[in-house]
Amino acid sequence: MTDLPVDVVTVFTDPDGKFGNPLGIVAGHLVAPADRQALAAHLGYSETVYVDDAAAGAIRIFTATGEMSFAGHPTVGVAWWLRSQGHAVPVLQTPAGEIPVTFDGDLVSVQADTSWGSTWDWTELATPADVVAADPASYSAGHTYLWSWQDEEAGILRSRAFAPAMGVAEDEATGSAATQLTALLGRDLHIVQGRGSHLYTTHLPPSQATVGGRVVWVE
Repeated sequence: MTDLPVDVVTVFTDPDGKFGNPLGIVAGHLVAPADRQALAAHLGYSETVYVDDAAAGAIRIFTATGEMSFAGHPTVGVAWWLRSQGHAVPVLQTPAGEIPVTFDGDLVSVQADTSWGSTWDWTELATPADVVAADPASYSAGHTYLWSWQDEEAGILRSRAFAPAMGVAEDEATGSAATQLTALLGRDLHIVQGRGSHLYTTHLPPSQATVGGRVVWVE
């Protein structure tokens, strides 16, 4: 497994290409379905994507604990990666369904149903400083998403996400949670998550949202 070629990109960076959530990308034909979770756990990223058909945009997403039918940061990251490989697909094929993809300057966005993804415990805190000060050790089970308005009028908020149920103590940037929060608040958002990752969402009622951001190669 360790000799397999793995491309790594960082998804949802800030405008300077800093921060973001690393994503492993592997050619699907190199790894049998029964071995994909084990490889994802070995690589240690919050998610690893297996590309089964680049031209068709057919992918599968795995964490250390199992397969996900949809996740935001893997779909945004692999859409960018596919375009870099000459496959600017308009739609990704996932177990959850078709995921439309758009490219706008340096931003890559995907559209998804806001009911997809993990179930989160939403906790609004008084200030962004309270979010930054949170101790991951205090969240040892389930999925907890902390957030606070940074600029409510502009739709900018500060957040952190803890997902030990997926084997991830803290998730640096969580696209599916961003779409769910967009639906919960009923508005477009600019989310600054984790150490400083940036996610941008668009509310598409009644049940859709987009989430996007910048993607760069890991050097």
